[in-house]
This record gives sequence, C-alpha cells and structure tokens, in this order.
Amino acid sequence: MKTRKLRFIGGYTALILLLIGLALLNICAGSADIAPSHLISALRDPDSDKVAYNIITGLRLPRTAAAVILGGALAVSGFLLQNFFANPIAGPYILGVSSGAKLVVALLMVYSLSHGFAPNSFAMVAAAFAGAMISMSFILLISAKVRRMSVLIVCGVMIGYICSAVTDFVVNFSDDSNIVNLHNWSMGSFSGIGKSDVITAASIVFPACICAFMLSKPMNAYQLGEQYAANSGVHIKAFRAALILLSSVLSACVTAFAGPVSFVGVAVPHIVKSIFRTARPIYIIPACFLGGAVFCLLCDFITRTVFAPTELSISTVTSVFGAPIVIYILMHRERRAKNE
Repeated sequence: MKTRKLRFIGGYTALILLLIGLALLNICAGSADIAPSHLISALRDPDSDKVAYNIITGLRLPRTAAAVILGGALAVSGFLLQNFFANPIAGPYILGVSSGAKLVVALLMVYSLSHGFAPNSFAMVAAAFAGAMISMSFILLISAKVRRMSVLIVCGVMIGYICSAVTDFVVNFSDDSNIVNLHNWSMGSFSGIGKSDVITAASIVFPACICAFMLSKPMNAYQLGEQYAANSGVHIKAFRAALILLSSVLSACVTAFAGPVSFVGVAVPHIVKSIFRTARPIYIIPACFLGGAVFCLLCDFITRTVFAPTELSISTVTSVFGAPIVIYILMHRERRAKNE
C-alpha cells in the first residue's frame, strides 16, 4: 500500500513538473526566444517591451493553453472510449469519431465562409459534436452486429478514411482563398487559437472532465464486467450513454479548434496506466489529462522548432510517437493471447 501511494505521488509530481517545464519552454522558445526573466518582466510591465508582451499574450500563451486543455481532453476521451469498448486501442481518431467531427465542421466553415460570415466558437463545437455523434452512431450499430473488436476497429478506421476523403474533396475544390486555408486546420494544428477560443474550450472541457471523474466509481465496476456493474447498482444504459456523450463532447471540442489530432487518445492512457500500474479511473482520469497535456505540449514544441520556420502539423508528430505505441499494444495483446 505504501509503495503504491509513493508511486502515485511520484507519478503525479513528475507529470505536473513536466507540464510546468514544457509550458514555460513553449512560451519562451520560438522564432524569437524570450528568456524566463524577460518573460516575467514583460508580464509585470507590458510597457517595458510591448513586442515581447504581444508575442507572449497574443500568440504563445493561448497556444500553450490550448495544447494543455485540448491535449488533456483527447486523452480523457480516449480513456472513456477504451472503457466503453473494453479495448486498449479504441480512441476518437482510430474509431473515426474525430474524422466525423472534422467533416461536419469543414462543411459548416465552407458554407459560412462562402456566404461571407465566420461561425463562432460554440457553432464550431456544436458542428463537431454532431459529426462525432454521427460517426459514433455508425460505430455503435456495427458493434451490435459484430463480436470481434478487431472488426469494429477496422470499420472505425474505414469510417475515418471516408470522412477524411470527403473533407479533403470539399476543401480542395473550394474557390475562396479563406476556405483553401482550411487545409492547414484539417491536418491538425494548435496555431491560430485565440484567447476567446481557449476560454470557450476550457468552459466545455473542464466540466466534461469533472463529470467523467464523477463516473469513476461506476466505471471501476464496469471494468469488472457489465453484469458485475449492474449487480453493483449501476444503471448500464444511462452509464454507457454518459460515456458516449462525454467522450464525443471532448473529442468534438478538440476537433473544432485544432482539427483532428491523431493517436493521443490511444497512446496517453496506455502510457499513464503503465506508469501508475493501475487502471482505476479515480487515479487514471486526472493522470490522463495531465499526460495528454504533456504529450501535446512536447509535440507542439517539436512542430514549431525542429524544422523552423516551416511548421509541421500536430498530427504528423503525434503519429510518430503514438503509432509505435499502438503497434506495441497490438503485439502485446497477441503475445498474451498465445500464452493463454
């Protein structure tokens, strides 16, 4: 018990320290490096260096905050889906939920921009949620007809490809220059996210994560089997509906502001569970949020700096780190199945 407690304390401490360190690195490093001492002085007295102040508050702070909030949202969404489907590689990107959200948001943006107005943040989130729920509905229909999770995962990947193909078609054949710029968003990026977007995202993500945390006890029972959860007093239909709604809201919020971000929802929960050596939601949900924030801060730093001034899409970097973890999970499951 004491060893487990020390492991939890050490794990949370390491994640928090990494989060603070990477956040400072993302704010200070870039095309114009800002020393930490200069950062503090610029925030205390904006008139001392207005250029640095504008860079920090107008660009880097919102982008860093977005990476923290949206990265955490993706990881929690992935953990909820993994519990729902009882599969460690279920996630909003792999199951096609993010692609469905991307498609509806792209259609909304194409329509609105072609008619001379831009949709607000809540309209974007609502469109993304609608797309996520449409994709999730297809996944649930398929899951009712197939028994093997591998088939369900493949179907989810196919749904994602279809949605991405339609999105690319809409974006590539648009005439307006503003619409063509949607291509950058469709590849995934934390750039261009402003203060109002961060506030909107936070107002959606934090309540959803709190609700997910409040489901820790029934989720823990559900991990032991649906029958066990029902006997423990869990209302299965309401509980499953809550998992679907919360995971869809979280992944939709990410897609609305940053586009589709791949593999975070699959890789981070697995890493966190390996560090803490438990799958209990009461410990893993907060750790997933912190882990997703750290993962996205690191990946976003790489996108901005490695090939500067060229900036990579966030999904390019998250795939490089996340895809090998998915391969490892599949190989580990196969090896364990053979041993059994």
